Amino acid sequence: MTGSERKIVRDATQLTARLSQLAHPVVFTNGCFDILHRGHVAYLEAAATLGKSLVVGVNSDASVRRLEKGQDRPINPLDDRMAVLAALGCVSLVTSFDDITPLALIKLVRPDHLVKGGDWTPDKIVGSDVVKSSGGQVHSIPFQFEHSTTELLRRIRSHD
Repeated sequence: MTGSERKIVRDATQLTARLSQLAHPVVFTNGCFDILHRGHVAYLEAAATLGKSLVVGVNSDASVRRLEKGQDRPINPLDDRMAVLAALGCVSLVTSFDDITPLALIKLVRPDHLVKGGDWTPDKIVGSDVVKSSGGQVHSIPFQFEHSTTELLRRIRSHD
């Protein structure tokens, strides 16, 4: 098992034990991260600066399909998306969730900081009430680079 593989938790029964080993404060974010691009990396690096450990919740393949991002999404299967995220130095732990929202995962992780990208206002971030009620903070990180996987796929497909 490689160093980055050790960052991936696939078995929900092991998640609590792995979370207890993380340095605090813990930062949590989530997303599909289907085709990782510069915008994702800049966002994750910025999120990581808010604490000592960054936990990333990744939408399962079924969850991505339920988000109606397109019939052929995700492009990359869950294991591949998790492996790429785990290889980033700023990421401490990667796990997945199957629901449309990560609310149950947020309740389990109990992060000190909950983070989403600049297209989310803190009051609209799922789980913000849970995090705030336990003394945590909620952040919306402005985009540094205007990239989206959906737009990237549109550009690729238009060059057939």
